[in-house]
Amino acid sequence: MFSQLLKLTGFVCISLVFAVSAQAKEHYVDNKDVFLELSSKLRAGDTVVLKNGVWNDFEILLKGQGTKDSPITLKAETPGSVILSGQSNLRMAGQYLVVSGLVFKNGYTPSSSVIEFRETKGEYAYYSRVTNTVIDNYNNPDKQESDYWVALYGKHNRFDHNHIVGKRNKGVTVAVRLTSEASQENYHRIDHNYFGYRPTFGSNGGETLRIGTSHYSLTDSFALVENNYFERTNGEVEIISVKSGKNTLKNNVFFEARGTLTLRHGNGNLIENNVFFGNGLEHTGGIRVINKDQIIRNNYLEGLTGYRFGSGFTVMNGVPNSSINRYHQVENAQIINNSFINVEHIHLAAGSDAERSAVPVNSSMSHNLVFNKNGNQPFSLFDDVSGIAFSDNLSNLDLPSPVSAGFARAELAMKRANNGLLYPVDSSVTSGVSRDITVLSRDDTGVDWYAKTPAIVAFDSGKLHQIDASSDALLDAIDKAKSGDVIEIAAGAFVMPKLVFIDKTLSIKAQQKGQTKIAFERSALFELRDGGSLKLEGLHITGDSSPDAHGNAVVRTKKWGMIENYRFEIYDSLIESLDINHSFHFFVTGKGAFADSIVMANNTFKDITGDVLKLDSEIEDLGIYNAEFVTLTQNSFSNVAGGVIKLYRGGTDESTFGPLLTVHKNTFSSVGRGSRNKAAASLYLHGVQRSKVADNTFVHSAPIVVEHTVGEPKTSITNNSFTDTAAPKVKELRVDGPHTAIINGNVFAPNNSD
Repeated sequence: MFSQLLKLTGFVCISLVFAVSAQAKEHYVDNKDVFLELSSKLRAGDTVVLKNGVWNDFEILLKGQGTKDSPITLKAETPGSVILSGQSNLRMAGQYLVVSGLVFKNGYTPSSSVIEFRETKGEYAYYSRVTNTVIDNYNNPDKQESDYWVALYGKHNRFDHNHIVGKRNKGVTVAVRLTSEASQENYHRIDHNYFGYRPTFGSNGGETLRIGTSHYSLTDSFALVENNYFERTNGEVEIISVKSGKNTLKNNVFFEARGTLTLRHGNGNLIENNVFFGNGLEHTGGIRVINKDQIIRNNYLEGLTGYRFGSGFTVMNGVPNSSINRYHQVENAQIINNSFINVEHIHLAAGSDAERSAVPVNSSMSHNLVFNKNGNQPFSLFDDVSGIAFSDNLSNLDLPSPVSAGFARAELAMKRANNGLLYPVDSSVTSGVSRDITVLSRDDTGVDWYAKTPAIVAFDSGKLHQIDASSDALLDAIDKAKSGDVIEIAAGAFVMPKLVFIDKTLSIKAQQKGQTKIAFERSALFELRDGGSLKLEGLHITGDSSPDAHGNAVVRTKKWGMIENYRFEIYDSLIESLDINHSFHFFVTGKGAFADSIVMANNTFKDITGDVLKLDSEIEDLGIYNAEFVTLTQNSFSNVAGGVIKLYRGGTDESTFGPLLTVHKNTFSSVGRGSRNKAAASLYLHGVQRSKVADNTFVHSAPIVVEHTVGEPKTSITNNSFTDTAAPKVKELRVDGPHTAIINGNVFAPNNSD
């Protein structure tokens, strides 16, 4: 009887499969109305084919009940030729749904996510997949308006072989959401995706991948993140933020990515076989360890320069009896067979302070390889590390006690293997990463029909345009130029009657240094807009034709609403007569504008009633700031009523690296003494994370004023000459006690070292 029933059941199943496949249809859709009418009728095995072309303001809801063998599929007629633009998005609800071949660009989502594995709260997708799809610079124009690009809900979903690049507004690029029981213990798979350039965001909210949130961090997720390529994903200090338990992250590559894979919350995660290539770029990081039962095994980390929470490898201190959203103590961390090659910083018990006083316990670090070619040892111990047992490790360095007890010291010759990694020439060495690890190729991720283009167009990388010295010639050349081009202006003088908008990467230079003189009749000469970066060289710029009004500027950004980061550089130029009225600045940032870098070298600035660099528009103390790298070298500043730099970063957030300031070999004469300079400073630095002020000359100028806030800021003011100028003033605004700045080697005129 049972055997007959089994045969009957099998017959019924086969019949159902046959019936489903027999009824499955392929629907060719050429407009939104047709899709809307069809969408509620989809059955297992059905395929919807979207016609090639641009679909504007198309909110797709793919909903239905497919089966493992007969999913419901939505795909492009030709992969890459269906463009979703304007305010478009994709939602999925049901089970066994597959989407492929789409491109999201030239717009932004009208909802909380571009791609969302749910319809509404409680209506999730299960066993569903998004593959072979692109999201390219699909950003809300309000940089502080938060959204996800991908939000995974439900269970057993897959996000794979996708190309994700250019998220610029606030919000996690890909988020695994554990907000209900139906999305916990989800077993999602995120694999073979290409995560391209994510520019520095300049505040918290720039993670590329987050698994969970603090509120659900003691819940297990079981997500698998494997074989993904993260290239220059620089949004903030946490590239990946793991905030749940029992996840596996393996075989991923991080290439020149600023930040770390951070085990921020949650227990029992496995980090294995990942490869980090920093190539010596500043703030490239590796792995940060917090919480219980984490396994960090067989990872390769090379050329990482990051420091503190963004270092090459960090084991944190925790908060005793920590609340769920703070720092849980590191317990039972197993750090095994990892290679740290030319890693500048390995920080243990990091973040130790009055609150974070719970040191790592019951943990081990064994069979690891630490090699630095330059001979500098990378370890910094911020508290008691006796709770980490060091054994059977190997290094070519003399390491500090108690770390050294668990490391054998050996002179090591290293050679790069066929997989691109460095290993000891002595093949009997077993410390460090395994010799058979496979390094993921960038070409094996993403889609094969969408180019992985360079993130940033370099200055001077395009064509040369030689023009006469006239306003019409300059405007025409800018209009015709492509990003990377150089416009070279002949000797002569002219007045610009119009504001010059820069929305591409351009270099504007004098054919003969100092022989091209430009005046301007508008409130600014140049305005940087989205997509714009500007390099000036060898020019003579004067404000003597500017309007008789306060608040003029030579260069400014768009006053508000910029979404794209910019770069600004100026070399070998003379800037003068910015004094037709008060508060005439050289460079002014708008709110929300963010510079990846500002570089000024070998210039002369004189007779200015405002500031030279006014980078202080974000005063709400929300952790937002206006520039990452600011570098001033061998410039001369004289008769400047405001400050040469006003650089401000307020708030208590610790998820960013900057601002980072270098001021070297400049001359300051009569700077900062104007009555409208409320900061009463030649350099006013609030919340700057790293300041190096060295070998400068200050004469009859206002002092340097530094205000330290969060993030263990590092300030160095060394080997400067101060004549008729007060000594630097440094305040600690967040901690008690003396300031932490290094101030030495400076020379003061008599009676002026107060």
